[in-house]
Amino acid sequence: MWDAIVIGSGMGGLACAAALAKRKRRVLVLEQHSIAGGLTQTFRRQDWEFAPGVHYIAGVGPQPGPEGQFGRLLSWLTDGSLRFAAGANPYDIVRLPGFELGIAHPEQAYRDALEARFPQQLAGIARWFDACAEARRSAYTLFGLRGMPSWMAWGLRLLRGAEALRWSERTLADELGRIDDPALRAVLGARWADYGAVPTQAPFVEHALVTHAYDGGSYYPVGGSAQFARQLVPQIEAAGGALRLGCDVYRIVVEGGRASAVEYRHGGQTQREQARHVVSAIGVANTADCLGADVAVEWQRAIRALAPGVAHISLFVGFEGDITAAGASSANHWIFEGTDIGQLWRQPVDEEAPGMFVSFPSLKDPACTGGPTAEVVAVVADSVFAPWIGAADGERPEEYVALKCWIEDRLLTQFLRHFPALRPLVRFHELSTPVTQRHFVRSLQGSMYGIEMSAGRLATPALQIRTPVPGLLLAGQDVMGPGVPAASMSGLLAAANIEPSLWAHLNA
Repeated sequence: MWDAIVIGSGMGGLACAAALAKRKRRVLVLEQHSIAGGLTQTFRRQDWEFAPGVHYIAGVGPQPGPEGQFGRLLSWLTDGSLRFAAGANPYDIVRLPGFELGIAHPEQAYRDALEARFPQQLAGIARWFDACAEARRSAYTLFGLRGMPSWMAWGLRLLRGAEALRWSERTLADELGRIDDPALRAVLGARWADYGAVPTQAPFVEHALVTHAYDGGSYYPVGGSAQFARQLVPQIEAAGGALRLGCDVYRIVVEGGRASAVEYRHGGQTQREQARHVVSAIGVANTADCLGADVAVEWQRAIRALAPGVAHISLFVGFEGDITAAGASSANHWIFEGTDIGQLWRQPVDEEAPGMFVSFPSLKDPACTGGPTAEVVAVVADSVFAPWIGAADGERPEEYVALKCWIEDRLLTQFLRHFPALRPLVRFHELSTPVTQRHFVRSLQGSMYGIEMSAGRLATPALQIRTPVPGLLLAGQDVMGPGVPAASMSGLLAAANIEPSLWAHLNA
């Protein structure tokens, strides 16, 4: 019998398994894909390597205290084998028609740049940063309640629960509405795709938390994002654990009221493994699908009431030549065609994307030996690909292929309009869609980050680490929030709920 079975090898699952391995717990990790890592996996086309899910990471710098805590935890999990390269500063650049502003770290540098560019808006800028600080305190409370044992969460809820709930119900659009200048509003709200919710829906606490995370700098894994799995899996195996790929989990077995086994298909055969604990890091909707209809009925109903988040498309571009001389850098570019930065791309056949995120990963990784690359991300309305989202794996109708090719050409043209000097260097391009996302990581309806980021998501008790089913715990982006640090922390909290001696280390 395994000490734990972890379903899914994204960062939530791998961090959980690696932490338990530090306490000599034997953990079996089951992954449906042929490659471990979830959204941290990479893929290669000819000489170009692409990382579809990782563009920059916070919290892994050399700073003491909270700004470097995630990096210290990863160093502990991997015995120091994961390394990170510092990115550019400014690390994010917001571009509007006729306007550009670099967002630098630390926060004071960003604030100084805003005040210099918008001298008539000093009061609004001050009010914005004050609100961000208050919202972050509430965010720490909300996410703390997710991972703590019930006896610890009770006290925190009593002290700060009401304030946290109040802030969770305030949207990014609510706070931006207090800003008079449209360009300033656009800059302050531009990075909402980092957590995948348009301003009218996005909880302001999430925006304040995610954007503040980079005040300690932005970083990129040396050797690419596939290094997460490459360095974490050996730690799991060294403690007697195992990773099995190509395992399609279809049932979490509940016996005597407790999750005790997992059934899955592998190599054309049905298999069953017993465990003292089951940790699901495959998304809460997929987890509910693995339970019987009579198990935790109210919890399943609450889970299924959570809608999928926004969808996206990604354009992967390979170059030949010096892209730095042609205007590329290791900074990210948030490009909008107007000051209304909250629009989804609803009619990709008839119009350009209202906004796009541009990253040049090959310039972020000092160990990159392949050709130079760019990744262009645009957030789309889920209705665009809805007709094909439920298609069987490998089934790609003509209409889908034609639409995909049309969007690929349109987005490439738009990207090169903003970076014209790169045009003669382009040698390769390929598009992924929500259908691609659904196929490789089985995200809910092909969504960018799983379930929607909303006030309802933050407030629901259904997303706690411990489920109502004894022995069944949750990890992954749906629990703590989007991104590598949040997903990893959910896994670490799940591990600490299984092995309480880990709590002291997580607080170090």
